[in-house]
Amino acid sequence: MATAKKAPAKTAPAAKAPATKAAAPAKKRTPNAAFMKALTPSPALAAVVGSAPLPRTEIISKLWVYIKAHNLQDATNKRNINADAKLKELFGKPQVSMFELAGLIGKHVK
Repeated sequence: MATAKKAPAKTAPAAKAPATKAAAPAKKRTPNAAFMKALTPSPALAAVVGSAPLPRTEIISKLWVYIKAHNLQDATNKRNINADAKLKELFGKPQVSMFELAGLIGKHVK
């Protein structure tokens, strides 16, 4: 009885030598000016975050502080926010997803 011969194992190709050019140093990311522009909140939004002009990022941060302080996240699905009287005026509905938050706030800033 003849036995089959095994094929020799293939070896991985040799690693390439490091490139002769040095990699460019990573540049520090600059913030987008549109996000840093101070916006004036509408009276409905000012009731939650204050009336001083704030950048969009700060408005969202203050809104989350308000939501957490008043325990407005839905207990079963933390991605949903239950609106109290002030937030219902902003959102226009009793419950919103956290992903809708920035879009809804856009209507209330100048």
